[in-house]
Amino acid sequence: MNLDFSQIVPYIPFMLKGIWETLKFVIVAIIFGFALGTVFALFKISHIKALNWIAGIYTSIFRGTPLILQLMIIYFAVPQLTGYDITPFLSSILAFGLNSAAYVSEIIRAGIQAVDKGQTEAAQALGVPYRLMMKDIILPQAMKNILPALMNEFVSLTKESALVSTIGYLDLMRRAQVVGADIYRNFEPLIFVGVIYWVMVMVLTTLGKRVERRLKYSD
Repeated sequence: MNLDFSQIVPYIPFMLKGIWETLKFVIVAIIFGFALGTVFALFKISHIKALNWIAGIYTSIFRGTPLILQLMIIYFAVPQLTGYDITPFLSSILAFGLNSAAYVSEIIRAGIQAVDKGQTEAAQALGVPYRLMMKDIILPQAMKNILPALMNEFVSLTKESALVSTIGYLDLMRRAQVVGADIYRNFEPLIFVGVIYWVMVMVLTTLGKRVERRLKYSD
């Protein structure tokens, strides 16, 4: 086997910088996706049919089309229509955030509907406004139930973040490709960043389990 990992040693600092570049847009995207997903989850359980319809169409579109297609449309097609030259970083946040919102909305909707209906009935009987009821009573209880699913979504976004290399964003994957093109060897840099992705996912998974355990014992 013609392997020589010593050739990538000078490039290790360059590739390690990709960790922050990857996590930077993933963290912003998950926050954006969570906020938007919460709104659409409330739309889905609303008694207003128009809101149900809007949330349903949104979820259908973003869950029914490939993430890489959404990324390509935002980065390549939107500038064609608007004349605005969008950056790879902003494109990545929008694509991953909008896509994540569709999945998060379903997770939160299921979590809200899993809360005992007696909680809602008691709050209504006491005259608690809908907004306060959701913010102070229903959502906090739902969060405990949906935390594992939300962590899985965060882990999935971290792994799928490699797709942004297709638009030139200097994440981990793109940096491995740059190194491979520079030294004319692809196996070594790809394996190196593959190990980094694996470590990142294991760390996130462990953190998720610890938070879940704490919430469980706090009941």
